[in-house]
Amino acid sequence: MEKVVLLIEHSAEYIRCLLNPEQLEMRREAGLAARRSSGAQLSGTGSSDDPLLYVGGGRTEFTLDLLFDVSLAVQEPNSPALTDVRELTRPLWDLAENDDGRGRYGRPPIVYFLWGTSWNIRGVVAAASERLEHFSADGKPRRSWLRLRLLRVARNEQADASEPGAPPVPMDEARRRLQDSETRMYQPIGDGAGGERPDQIAAQHLGHSAYWPLAAEMSGLDNPMQLVGKVLKVPVDPGIVRGASS
Repeated sequence: MEKVVLLIEHSAEYIRCLLNPEQLEMRREAGLAARRSSGAQLSGTGSSDDPLLYVGGGRTEFTLDLLFDVSLAVQEPNSPALTDVRELTRPLWDLAENDDGRGRYGRPPIVYFLWGTSWNIRGVVAAASERLEHFSADGKPRRSWLRLRLLRVARNEQADASEPGAPPVPMDEARRRLQDSETRMYQPIGDGAGGERPDQIAAQHLGHSAYWPLAAEMSGLDNPMQLVGKVLKVPVDPGIVRGASS
């Protein structure tokens, strides 16, 4: 069964979960707020419910419960034995960190939650919690129950262009330039874990690895991590996105 993958939009790095979640919780809050006057919330003795203000939008969130255990991890031959499960969970935990290393607050990275062809959700990790178990004599945990709360982000919401690794042209502008471009068919090199990744294809044919969602859109891919047996559409001119805007 395909593993859950969190794919970081700007860097095209991907984090594979050790085990798939046993359940996935979804929650939707509509864009509603209690109607207020200039001083306080409006209410009335004759009303059983507070008057509502319909503000639009809302929030869609997904909660993932993941299990990590050092005894289940597959390691490279001759690599040091894994003794601390936090080495496996730190990349996921870091998705909720706001410090971008440049001395100012930054936004969490935009990630795609991918699971087979059924799930392709763009969002940010709003919260992470971890319960650690099975400690060694020197205090290293060997098992982790990790909970991630993912908030969906609109596809037209742009990431901060000043973030490290940001593409030179915003995603929407890149999409506009590709819409009427001449395309050709491209067969990814290799297959399985040793084959080309979507970020590598985007870097070569679209000018930047962060444009991998556009490469997936052009080819109608539900799961950009599954390229085995696929033939992709790529622009004939790889500089169409990087070129000056018309």
